[in-house]
Amino acid sequence: MRDASAWAPLCLLLAAAAQLALQQPPERPVFTCGGIFTGESGFIGSEGFPGVYPPNSKCTWKITVPEGKVVVLNFRFIDLESDNLCRYDFVDVYNGHANSQRIGRFCGTFRPGALVSNGNKMMVQMISDANTAGNGFMAMFSAAEPNERGDQYCGGRLERPSGSFKTPNWPDRDYPAGVTCVWHILAPKNQLIELKFEKFDVERDNYCRYDYVAVFNGGEVNDAERIGKYCGDSPPAPIVSEKNELLIQFLSDLSLTADGFIAHYKFRPKKLPTTLAPMITTTPPVPTGLKPTVALCQQKCRRTGTLESNYCSSNFVLAGTVITTITRGGSLHATVSIINIYKEGNLAIQQAGKNMSAKVIVVCKQCPLLRRGLNYIIMGQVGEDGRGKIMPNSFIMMFKTKNQKLLNALENKQC
Repeated sequence: MRDASAWAPLCLLLAAAAQLALQQPPERPVFTCGGIFTGESGFIGSEGFPGVYPPNSKCTWKITVPEGKVVVLNFRFIDLESDNLCRYDFVDVYNGHANSQRIGRFCGTFRPGALVSNGNKMMVQMISDANTAGNGFMAMFSAAEPNERGDQYCGGRLERPSGSFKTPNWPDRDYPAGVTCVWHILAPKNQLIELKFEKFDVERDNYCRYDYVAVFNGGEVNDAERIGKYCGDSPPAPIVSEKNELLIQFLSDLSLTADGFIAHYKFRPKKLPTTLAPMITTTPPVPTGLKPTVALCQQKCRRTGTLESNYCSSNFVLAGTVITTITRGGSLHATVSIINIYKEGNLAIQQAGKNMSAKVIVVCKQCPLLRRGLNYIIMGQVGEDGRGKIMPNSFIMMFKTKNQKLLNALENKQC
């Protein structure tokens, strides 16, 4: 019989192997296209994450936490095709499971802060098109007590005739990094909402790329309905909704923070229609508002002067590509992807990934004419909401590479 001491090395080897097996990390979860998730916490991710997600897909995740609690969703990673309007590949997050309010739409690589539902249900939906893809997303959901205030949670539904809301930690200390707050104000159908910011201090950036407050008509984060995007230390001008719903989104990134803000709102009745004024026979002055008038829109649609003569008198000057156009109330609302900006003024500029864009309103929808897909030099004024205002005599011309040298020279000119 073999001496027992001969088995000692083998025993030691088996013991070491068993210990190593105990120390192995658990298997990586397999992420599929959507699913039903319940419980206190868990993880969801795009199909095949961390591999490249498939094209032409639509995946839906429905999350339910215990009754009486709310869902908190934290994106740990996101890498989707970048587009300034998130038109191609995107992740939508909703309150509830069906016919519910959208909390936000996300694409590119910027991670939003914690997203909080109004109730114990949340839906996440990812859509991809046929082209460029990325590694997708991975997010963690967890249950939290409703109306919890602190470093992560804020936002909610506001239905009282008047009220206030503020950033987390106000006024004791700066708002935290990495939060997303969404306040949904809902008035009766025959009323509008008036919103005023009393104090305002949000990390300053020329394009409001990092921390910002965005205000939308309606109940969703929808760029077509955005009234304005704000940052810096100057309170936005008072805002009145177009209908009975207003959505306010506050987002902070993971770096610098500031004091934050406090805002007040109140419901007010819609104005009754006024009687028509008598016809004016003399030529009226050009109105400063954004509403088209017959007299204004019958003016000759012709720019005057040159690039040089119009540069200083314009609030903003940019070169860009028209990417979307919508006709609304006799005016043309366009989104312009910026090639270069030479004079910014108070124009509200948004950024998603590497793309920057601005919104302009052609008051008389075909004067001057902006066509989708074409490149223009656009000079104009800026309204209180930060949108570019294009009048019939505004200086607009097709953008060509040879214009860049002159525009660069004008950019350095002292007006």
